[in-house]
Amino acid sequence: MQIILLDKVANLGNLGDVVKVKDGYARNFLIPTTRARRATAVAIKEFELRRAELEKVAADKLAAATALGEKMSGLTVSVSQKAGVDGRLFGSVTNADIAEAMAKAGFVIAKSQVRLPNGPLKTVGEFPVSVAAHTDVVVEITVKVVGESA
Repeated sequence: MQIILLDKVANLGNLGDVVKVKDGYARNFLIPTTRARRATAVAIKEFELRRAELEKVAADKLAAATALGEKMSGLTVSVSQKAGVDGRLFGSVTNADIAEAMAKAGFVIAKSQVRLPNGPLKTVGEFPVSVAAHTDVVVEITVKVVGESA
């Protein structure tokens, strides 16, 4: 399916690009999240009329994400979880737990913005975690997993 991108999408393109993607990806993700629109002649003309407005909105989002990234840079959040004597957790610390801990610290982010490269954290310690405030703004934070006695 041919679509026109209304926002920057990682590994796909920038604002205004007309790309061909699989039908399900367009129908189930890109179009419902208003990141894209079917690339019909009418839609392309309408996009060209609104291009300046969409570029301004995208620039504002990037500026807000950059400011948030500068505040978050070097942040350390602590997550408490039940652990055994050997330091292994009963369960794991997921991206939802980290997003909740960051919300308590005053940074509102979605759990999908927390990137755990090696999967959930399963031991006690300090771990570097990436937080993507925007597709162009990725910040490293430290997550300190503290074990509670069972």
